[in-house]
Amino acid sequence: MSMTVLILWGLNAILDSVGQLAFKAAAVDSLKDKSRSSWIRMSLRPYVWCGIICYVAEFLLWIAFLSLVPLSEGVLLGSINIVAVMVLGRIIFRETMSPMRVLGIACVSLGVAVVGLQG
Repeated sequence: MSMTVLILWGLNAILDSVGQLAFKAAAVDSLKDKSRSSWIRMSLRPYVWCGIICYVAEFLLWIAFLSLVPLSEGVLLGSINIVAVMVLGRIIFRETMSPMRVLGIACVSLGVAVVGLQG
């Protein structure tokens, strides 16, 4: 893989992970308010806008990334986001990780490594 592809892949993973975590933070923060207007208040929170900005930037980077790698390879490499979000969710939100989830993370990581080393 070229350096450009690696940089685009890394930035894509970072932006996707930050976006997911920002949306989770907004959702957790809004659990305190069950009223109908909570959706309006949640949409005004900085976490939501951080997530939206990350997703827009990630979309643009994803298109650039896919222009340089085959789609089948790009989608498999993009799976590393699943691992990053799960690990960061454990660290930041103290979510539980069962043995089966850890096994799943290991399988996804191995698959990404195999695809990444092939290219």
